[in-house]
Amino acid sequence: MTFPQRIQGVFFEPAPTMADVAQKPKPIAAILILILLLTAVFSYVTAPYGVKDYVAGMKDNVKIQERLGKERFDEMLAKMENPKPATLVFRSIVVTPVFTAIILGIQALFLLILGRIFSSEGSFVPVLSVFLHAKLIDGLLGNLVRAVLILVRKSVIQTTTSLALLAPKAEFTSTPYILLSQVDFFQLWMFGVLGYGLAAVLKIPVKKGMILSYAFWAVKAAVNIAIGFLGKSFLG
Repeated sequence: MTFPQRIQGVFFEPAPTMADVAQKPKPIAAILILILLLTAVFSYVTAPYGVKDYVAGMKDNVKIQERLGKERFDEMLAKMENPKPATLVFRSIVVTPVFTAIILGIQALFLLILGRIFSSEGSFVPVLSVFLHAKLIDGLLGNLVRAVLILVRKSVIQTTTSLALLAPKAEFTSTPYILLSQVDFFQLWMFGVLGYGLAAVLKIPVKKGMILSYAFWAVKAAVNIAIGFLGKSFLG
């Protein structure tokens, strides 16, 4: 398959596409660059709305204000309200993609280690390749939908494609929101596609590939929930 055929196949013919990726994982640079480019564009487009939401939330945070003192708190808000354009660009184009690349590598390595429960076959590069191709579901289509919603609503907070839609009035730091936001439609689709890829790489039945993929999703969701509760305790 050509690279464009693989991109299309991830969405419409995941099983044969991921089998092809598992058999010929290289070159991996093209899909990695595409994922990081999509990440950078999404970050750049949504950054101003994210800053605005964060500042609005911080203004009402008495706990942080008491910790810092009114003068330091006001100085911090002033800097946050008027970030330098170069800073936003640097964060979106450099910091976010680099951080994303590191996280993707760590996640692929964890998947390989987890996969040893079922098989001794496979190696890091094929696992990373199928993971990156599956990531197109969330990174391309998922982020496109989210970006449109954010631009329409002019807000990042509670702009979601997860089950948090069922609790539209819930605060983003509330327990229901933290839990429901982990069940994201595009993430569930992505890990379903990934299951085919892991089955092909590790040479295991598709059922076991799906179990492995969604087990990883469950671990990832648990980590995100823990981070969410830590953030909730920090923000008061």
